[in-house]
Amino acid sequence: MSTGRAAVVCGIGSYVPPDVVTNEDLARRLDTSDDWIRSRTGIARRRVVAPGTATSDLAVEAGLRALKSAGDERAGAVVLATTTPDQPCPATAPQVAARLGLGEVPAFDVAAVCSGFLYGLASSAGLIAAGVTDRVLLIAADAFTTIVNPEDRTTAVIFADGAGAVLLRAGSPEEPGAVGPLVLGSDGGLSHLIEVPAGGSRQRSSGREPAPEDRFFRMVGRDTYRHAVERMTATSTEAAERAGWQPCDVDRFAAHQANARILDAVSERLGIPGERRLSNIAQVGNTGAASLPLLLAESAADGRLTAGHRLLLTAFGGGLSWGATTLVWPEVPTI
Repeated sequence: MSTGRAAVVCGIGSYVPPDVVTNEDLARRLDTSDDWIRSRTGIARRRVVAPGTATSDLAVEAGLRALKSAGDERAGAVVLATTTPDQPCPATAPQVAARLGLGEVPAFDVAAVCSGFLYGLASSAGLIAAGVTDRVLLIAADAFTTIVNPEDRTTAVIFADGAGAVLLRAGSPEEPGAVGPLVLGSDGGLSHLIEVPAGGSRQRSSGREPAPEDRFFRMVGRDTYRHAVERMTATSTEAAERAGWQPCDVDRFAAHQANARILDAVSERLGIPGERRLSNIAQVGNTGAASLPLLLAESAADGRLTAGHRLLLTAFGGGLSWGATTLVWPEVPTI
């Protein structure tokens, strides 16, 4: 039996910006079509930030809703998972904490691209286990369209903006909502598959101006697909085994909403039937680190995810990075 302090989900919230971009909108300026986008990604529309809107704006909205969901607007720390901080320095999390009125609590960013929420869960659980605090607000937010080349149809049709958040409290490992075994991994030898080449210390120290396209996010699609399927399948299997579950025990499967083809391939390899898979990619696209908590919040709100469901989560992103975990969904109000 597990012992010690566990991180337990006690509140959840999400936010997407109001502006919608449909496949038809993209087809008017790119060499693409609604059929092409749907068949390759499963996406029909996505939400995008308006000019002047930053990641912190999305994070504050999602964080506020998670706090209200918990019925107690306190948190002893803020962890923000993002690839699109408001600026390179300082971290965005302290600004979010201040805007939420949380006072001088510890706050920091986690950068693991689309795996950021799971890495953030590990960081948050560590803060609770170490006794730093008994309540952590974990937010995952990305304004991904701000780093995507609007003329690149391979990425512009996929990525979108949004935020999701959970409030975690100290509790027992055996109670509903307790974060289960976390399986994380990375392979920096393949970092070139998902990257923004310019803007960091390597490019800046070179003394050379970057090529315009190097300022944008880019991805090697075919190789990324293969590694995403392999890594999410393997880590999901390991996380379930460490929790003592078989695939048939999983009531709901929540995978990072990267691409409908990837989601189908992973689910089929795991043997999880379609009615147990949670998905919102058709309506919100790939929202980066925000993908998993946004999916959980929406699924809890519309009844697809209810108290007692045994939930398996997995993600894959740049780094390369990946992860998976389990939990039994608790009674959590949705805002």
